[in-house]
Amino acid sequence: MHIAMIAAENGALQGGKVGGIGDVIRDVPLALAALGHTVSVITPGYQALSRRNPSRLLGTVDVSFCGRPEPVEVHRVEPAGTGKGAGKRPRAAKTGEVAHYVLEHPLFGACGEGAIYCNDHYGPFATDAHKFALFCVAVAQLLVDQRIAGIDRLHLHDWHAAMLAILRHCQPRYRALQALPTVYSIHNLSLQGVRPLAGDGSSLHSWFPDLVPDLARLQDPRHWDCVNLMRAGITLSDRVHAVSPNYAREILEPTDPARGFIGGEGLERDLQAVHDAGRLFGILNGCDYCQAPAPHRTRLQLLDLIEAALLDWVGQRQSVPAAHFHAERRVAQWRRRRRPVACTLTSVGRLTSQKVQLFLQSVDDGQGGECTALDRLLRDLQDGVFIMIGSGDEALEHFFTAAMVRHENFLFLRGFSEDLAQALYAAGDLFLMPSSFEPCGISQMLAMRAGTPCIVHHVGGLRDTVVHGRNGLAFTGETPRAQAEAMLDCVQQGVAMLARPAAWAALRKGALNTRFTWDDVVRRYVSDLYAPLV
Repeated sequence: MHIAMIAAENGALQGGKVGGIGDVIRDVPLALAALGHTVSVITPGYQALSRRNPSRLLGTVDVSFCGRPEPVEVHRVEPAGTGKGAGKRPRAAKTGEVAHYVLEHPLFGACGEGAIYCNDHYGPFATDAHKFALFCVAVAQLLVDQRIAGIDRLHLHDWHAAMLAILRHCQPRYRALQALPTVYSIHNLSLQGVRPLAGDGSSLHSWFPDLVPDLARLQDPRHWDCVNLMRAGITLSDRVHAVSPNYAREILEPTDPARGFIGGEGLERDLQAVHDAGRLFGILNGCDYCQAPAPHRTRLQLLDLIEAALLDWVGQRQSVPAAHFHAERRVAQWRRRRRPVACTLTSVGRLTSQKVQLFLQSVDDGQGGECTALDRLLRDLQDGVFIMIGSGDEALEHFFTAAMVRHENFLFLRGFSEDLAQALYAAGDLFLMPSSFEPCGISQMLAMRAGTPCIVHHVGGLRDTVVHGRNGLAFTGETPRAQAEAMLDCVQQGVAMLARPAAWAALRKGALNTRFTWDDVVRRYVSDLYAPLV
């Protein structure tokens, strides 16, 4: 079978990954190839990927976009060897092939060379939806022209690729693609790519003036004058895939902020219809266990690695951000520390409301007042320390920087380094992941791979991977405040376990022995997602 995977990220390429979707697009094709299948991965090049990785220009594809002809370059790219698992997975005797393609156009670098996503302040998704619409029509033309021959299945990932489902269904020149059974994977239902139907430069009518949309299947359910690209991917594809079994169940229910529950985000009726038709599948993502674990580092070696990352980040800027300044001071302070560290908590991830909102939740401070959950966690941790790495929402970056100033046992690293992230997965006694919702999650798998038990909110893929008391600790609650209080109790329970060596060793062994292999995952892909339509 020959599968074409269309996505915004590809972790097999240098500079091609921002989040978990990049890990999936890196690892799944290799696992499919090990079963004898051929996979062609197609992503935008963002005016960078074709230069950062060994590549060969195959030519151009000419498309009509916003009423104008636009030539888009097509490059065949080889992984530069920096993507974990890229070309390193042990292969069976009979294997298929993985081919990587990137499409280049100036619009794909609209927010700077190599920037995969844009943070628009003047209109949500405006720039990203615009560039991904051009990307999708270029992919459609590429496939219709059979520039990549022999495709048997089309696999679209998240809203960035959903325009291809619209073109396949509504645009006559691309209806030949309906002969290709199409799978749509939901990686994060809360990001839906909603844009106006018309009346804006970044709108469906502006992108494709002659397209006659099927409004009943792509109109946003909350805004009648908008297209919802996530909804289009769900309703116009043959099969729909959510990235964990529990998340597939959660998204069938409406979101309920009062009880801190994130569900279908307005699309639950469409998802219920897909589920009732037998077209919705929850398949847990996997993890690459072929990579050697991060080496053990002493406390001073870890501080050296942190300081090197800070110097690298500062060297890329004209001025020193407050977060870097205070982090450097904290590292210097910890170098002088003589009392032992009772417990080390670590956390790795993007700073979004999804990932860290529970830290901001107001809780009882134990003294008749209120404070944030993070403030009480750090106070209760006493001689323990908490190291967090991540970047994202500017207001959240300021919140964690201010908390670092207030608490001597907190180190916030505003940025990202793959080497440092891997070191932190292995360096902590406990890995903290209190996501308000989590479609699957990769960080908890990476931490357990390193033998570090996780403290998680028991939602989505976290419920499918962490078993309370066996390979980690889990909490829940009926309201956001109750969830935050339960998180704090869970941390205290984990810290107390450190004083019981036998129980702690059993928990660490349970984490280290937990496995979610891609080989098992892709067998489900083949049997459930890629099986012939009936």
